[in-house]
Amino acid sequence: MKKLLLVMTIALLGCHTGQTQQSGEINQPASSTPLTLRYADFSQVAARTIDGVVHIRTVQTRLTPLYQSFFGFIINQGVQRKEYSAYGSGVIISPDGYIVTNNHVVQDAERIQVTLNDKRVLDASLIGTDPATDLALIKIDADGLTAIPFGNSDSALVGQPVLAIGNPFNLTSTVTAGIISAKARNMGIIDNNRGMESPIESFIQTDAAVNPGNSGGALVDADARLIGIVTAIASADGYYTGYSFAIPANLARKVAEDLKRYGHAQRAYLGVNVVEMTSALAKQMGLQEVKGLLLARVVPDCAADRAGLKQGDLLLTVAGVSVNSFAEMMEEIGRHAPGDLVDVTYYRNGRTHSATVTLQNAQGTTSVIRK
Repeated sequence: MKKLLLVMTIALLGCHTGQTQQSGEINQPASSTPLTLRYADFSQVAARTIDGVVHIRTVQTRLTPLYQSFFGFIINQGVQRKEYSAYGSGVIISPDGYIVTNNHVVQDAERIQVTLNDKRVLDASLIGTDPATDLALIKIDADGLTAIPFGNSDSALVGQPVLAIGNPFNLTSTVTAGIISAKARNMGIIDNNRGMESPIESFIQTDAAVNPGNSGGALVDADARLIGIVTAIASADGYYTGYSFAIPANLARKVAEDLKRYGHAQRAYLGVNVVEMTSALAKQMGLQEVKGLLLARVVPDCAADRAGLKQGDLLLTVAGVSVNSFAEMMEEIGRHAPGDLVDVTYYRNGRTHSATVTLQNAQGTTSVIRK
């Protein structure tokens, strides 16, 4: 069985737009020349973006117990300090040195070092982390850097060509190409073992080859815009076997702005528990289509409840975006802040209704939460 792995390289120190092109003429019979597909020339896209991706090295010090055998007795000799180094990638999002990467790349790091594509090596400071999205923001002291502009990940389409840029196996400035093979993937790979807020997973899936060290790197479109932050691969052996996953740029941009402004992500909540629709459930409810999310519970006196939504309603859209999976709903809500007004539509008693919801934070208010 394949396993989902965060694509970060770890070592121990001291120990050893693409266009589709059709051949033939329109309305030819099936026996005519088959369709052919080709990627666009991505050389210009790579040239515009490769300087915006950096190599990240982090260092942690761990204390390891030392023991010695003396005539059959095990004697504690104290502890030994060992340095562990981890490697990943990051994306420059502003000319003055702000860099987005994965939380798992810099988590628990004592030192963070950034190598630019021009081989300059600079120390970085940690601005903030958001384990719930596996995102982090770091800063280097530099100006005039090449920043990759954010694109609109909502408009990215399945089948669209993309480039993945990162540093697999410490091979700096590596570019691979592929297509978006799926969207809104919820893979269950972000842990909640530190008591953090509910994970938000709605990954862009791609077949662009990535490997350990690509974590935090860029997924860019044919317009040289950032549409995702590379995060994980699906693999049985820790190496690329066909598909990988990236955090959508719209979510990454919102989290990065929060981390820069507050040092902490401002998470918004709708206050509902949902069940994804199935054909059997839709038939039981007398629905003609399998769509929307069934509200299994509406938390009393929270955002959805105050807007008039009730248990048993079928949530159809959030902020104009159709939500047919838990991942789609979480991504859309995750792009908003507490206090934002969000329009929703829902189905109840044979009619479609609309409401405006004032989103809340985990404390049930609209205030900014600071660490």
